[in-house]
Amino acid sequence: MTSPSALIPCTWNDCFARSIASICITLPPAHKPSHETTRSGRRPSHNVLAETINGLYKAEVIHRRGPWRSFEAAEYATLEWVDWFNHQRLLEPIGNIPPAEAEAQYYAMLDETPLDA
Repeated sequence: MTSPSALIPCTWNDCFARSIASICITLPPAHKPSHETTRSGRRPSHNVLAETINGLYKAEVIHRRGPWRSFEAAEYATLEWVDWFNHQRLLEPIGNIPPAEAEAQYYAMLDETPLDA
């Protein structure tokens, strides 16, 4: 079986798409406190959370639906997955509603809350 990356030519334009599909988790050394930030000002735990989503994406889209015949096919599948992840996936901790709906409710609540002077 041909790997998905072998079917997509490596050009400058698709480097971003390849970086989305790659997993490269960098954890701080054991002697550093976990609250220390990196040069970019982010905590290493933020990178771990992002890489968790990348791993989920890779497992559900890239490996399960591949091999890919073109970059455009992989890109379209990615857009479909992101739409599902944000607008159709139901999350039990927030009341079995999609994340986008919970976000809309949150901002609507902020708009309704009167500010005390």
